[in-house]
Amino acid sequence: MVTAADGNRPEKNRAEKLGFTPSMVVQELGWDEDSDDDLRADIEDAIGADMLDEDADDVIDVSVLWWRDGDGDLVDALMDAIGPLADDGFVWVFTPKTGSPGHVDPSEIAESAPTAGLTPTSTVSLGDWSGSRLVQPKARAGKRP
Repeated sequence: MVTAADGNRPEKNRAEKLGFTPSMVVQELGWDEDSDDDLRADIEDAIGADMLDEDADDVIDVSVLWWRDGDGDLVDALMDAIGPLADDGFVWVFTPKTGSPGHVDPSEIAESAPTAGLTPTSTVSLGDWSGSRLVQPKARAGKRP
């Protein structure tokens, strides 16, 4: 019999490594035909549900923002992303990797996040995409109704 203690637990998918867990409510913003469908499927597998679209009114745990150069004002998009976030919620900004069409310089994310009230915590490479995790300052907790 194989058990987790044997070290043979199936490897986590990319979404689990990014902190997505079962029953999380995840909203997806900025989807387009170039978005990473495999990563999207990994996220939905990890949470055990479909991601919500831009029109959802639920309180959410994670906002997934697909962002490309030329999509508009990143600060505005981040403000929209944090509106429905739970106090302990966070945002993943996925951008095309360096050298790809639509690439966004990491400094743009680093400069936009604080203006939107977020703090960058980590950046990961995801094949053709890069991900930047942004969190809300702890001081914001308790200020929401």
